[in-house]
Amino acid sequence: MNNYFKGKKITVMGLGILGRGVGDVKFLAESDADLIVTDLKSSAQLRMSLQKLREYKNIKYVLGKHDLKNFRDRDMVLKSAGVPLDSSYIKEAKKNKIPIEMSASLVAKLSPATIIGITGTRGKSTVTQMIYEVLKINEKQRINLCRDKGLSFVKRNIFLGGNIRGIATLPLLKKAKKGDIIVMELDSWQLQGFGDSKISPRISVFTNLLSDHMNYYNNSMVKYFKDKANIYKYQRNGDYLIAGKEIAKKIKRKSIVPKSLPKNWKLKIVGEHNRENASFAADTARIACVPQSIIKKVIENFKGVEGRLEYIKTIRGIKIYNDNNATTPDATIVALKTLGNKNKNIVLIIGGADKGLDISKLIKEIQKYCNTIILLSGTGTDKLKNEARIMNQEQRQNHDSLFIIPDLKIIKKEAKNLKIALLLAMKNSKNGNILLFSPAFASFGMFKNEYDRNDKFINLVKKLK
Repeated sequence: MNNYFKGKKITVMGLGILGRGVGDVKFLAESDADLIVTDLKSSAQLRMSLQKLREYKNIKYVLGKHDLKNFRDRDMVLKSAGVPLDSSYIKEAKKNKIPIEMSASLVAKLSPATIIGITGTRGKSTVTQMIYEVLKINEKQRINLCRDKGLSFVKRNIFLGGNIRGIATLPLLKKAKKGDIIVMELDSWQLQGFGDSKISPRISVFTNLLSDHMNYYNNSMVKYFKDKANIYKYQRNGDYLIAGKEIAKKIKRKSIVPKSLPKNWKLKIVGEHNRENASFAADTARIACVPQSIIKKVIENFKGVEGRLEYIKTIRGIKIYNDNNATTPDATIVALKTLGNKNKNIVLIIGGADKGLDISKLIKEIQKYCNTIILLSGTGTDKLKNEARIMNQEQRQNHDSLFIIPDLKIIKKEAKNLKIALLLAMKNSKNGNILLFSPAFASFGMFKNEYDRNDKFINLVKKLK
């Protein structure tokens, strides 16, 4: 497979700082490709990534900008997720008939391994990790069961790929063999590549569709769904689609809607939404020939995914949860409903960059479950405060006795950094409260990315006494 890239002139659009881009570039460099790596970030911002690539002499860097000439006379452009839909550089490449690829879809197109793809606005990370852990267990028994069923597409080694922190996907082209499985978490951006290549995973899971990334999709749920739909659009006879009830109704095609987990299955992760996530994983595992006893054992012992309603520890009777990856109002609402009670037991740290989403329902749920909220600065936070004031004024005018956030007294203080926010939250928490970090907005502005925000919160909590 390395020979496929040998001598090819490839422009990599987006190196990034999360590790996935570095891994992909390493693979291409070691495959003797002629590389141009271009990124809008400066060399200072990309310092750690660049250090990991300094041994490779076949890479030219264009940093702090893109240049149209690097999208002409090339054999391929490998673009990172999140490149704008109307990118002038991608238009230039297409005008010059240069193939546009993305790492996840390129692996799906070239690898002989079976691809299991998971998407959805919420739950895809949890479902992906569950499937991965279930498939890794008792491989010999699974293989024998597949043979008994006459199935040959599920065989040996299990790999993770796609939207996974720190794991590059392109190197799987030399690791995964025929009969192996690659379990891929796929966001809407990555699925653009599947659409361009007109391919879909052999086994696809589509959990749900909620409003997200509306700043990217120009407030169009149609465009957002169009990208997500590539998870199943190009499936062939013999492929499988496992879909949530609402998705199944929306797409009007043959799919498997998972049944609820048996009541005697006791999960370590909290919330009805996680029981639903577990049902997606269980049905996928059954298709992949995992015995029911193994599925139950692994799912019951699954401890969850970092940053998703993750219990960290209890201090002075205050339970602290990290829900960093709640980057939408809907996600934070789920956290509030899962952990909250009628006694308003939650002290909430919230705030960040606006993604163009409706927050009116979130404000109402905050009033139901929170006794205090601490705000992190950001454009989304400004929107939250402004809309809360408007809703409050409207209810006053309507002589409604239930104000959403009465005079904003619930907002104690706006924190300039996460350390101040955590200290304020602890100060305003008491025995029996839950301190919930569930931002509801994107991380940009105060943090490099959501992983930076996650790591900072965990480290700060660890230092608490």
